[in-house]
Amino acid sequence: MPYFAPNIYFLNDNNFIYKECLVKLFQFFKLYNLSYFDTFVLINNTTSIISCENLFNKNKISSNKRIGPHNITILSILFGSLLGDCHAEFRNKGTRFCFYQEASHTSYLMWLHSLISDLGYTSSKEPKIHTRLGKKGRVRKVIRFKTWTYSSFNWIYEIWYNNNTKVVPSNIGEYLTPLALAIWIMDDGSKTMDGLKLSTNSFSYSECILLVRVLYENFNLKTSIQSAGVENQYVIYIWKESMPLLNEIILSYVHSSMKYKLNKK
Repeated sequence: MPYFAPNIYFLNDNNFIYKECLVKLFQFFKLYNLSYFDTFVLINNTTSIISCENLFNKNKISSNKRIGPHNITILSILFGSLLGDCHAEFRNKGTRFCFYQEASHTSYLMWLHSLISDLGYTSSKEPKIHTRLGKKGRVRKVIRFKTWTYSSFNWIYEIWYNNNTKVVPSNIGEYLTPLALAIWIMDDGSKTMDGLKLSTNSFSYSECILLVRVLYENFNLKTSIQSAGVENQYVIYIWKESMPLLNEIILSYVHSSMKYKLNKK
């Protein structure tokens, strides 16, 4: 039995006791042999099962009625993505996550969307490619999607943002799983002649030191911090000698379109 509870939605205003709700949900686990990816809806003190897609197509659920906790898979995806290109938005007393990639990485973002949709955190409707005006009038094609808004994700926003600026949380080591590492590398990694570079330009030197320490403590990966060529911007370089170990740790999680970053076809 997984130790993380499923998604829980409160559709009335009664004050249920949280512990009692979990007891009911785990009773349903046992009775129906359900996985922790199933979504439960508590309606008038009874527990029902409903598909996440039908729930959100038919009802506008406020963020304060979306209650966790959330399993380690979605937390790994979110923490790995936040180390990369993803950003969080605090809105309507809740938090949602925004994912985007250049259109050249459409297949990867479609895969990521499918993964998050299957977990029940966003619509199953496929993202569309949009055009936007970039620097110097350059037209860019991007693809993006967002999760639904959850009040039970506010703690993630609070540890990841300081005055609306994204920072590396001090407890990043607790959530940097192999899946999180794979997504971080797919988002922000680039192959070099012998190793791999992580574009940590937006993080401070002390934050990069924290990440280097966690990469060693969690995975025994040897890395170093290098200048990005711009003042006060840094990248993390994974050494050549650690690449076989890195492949062993994350390859099974890496989408086929991103395996070139690991010098794999």
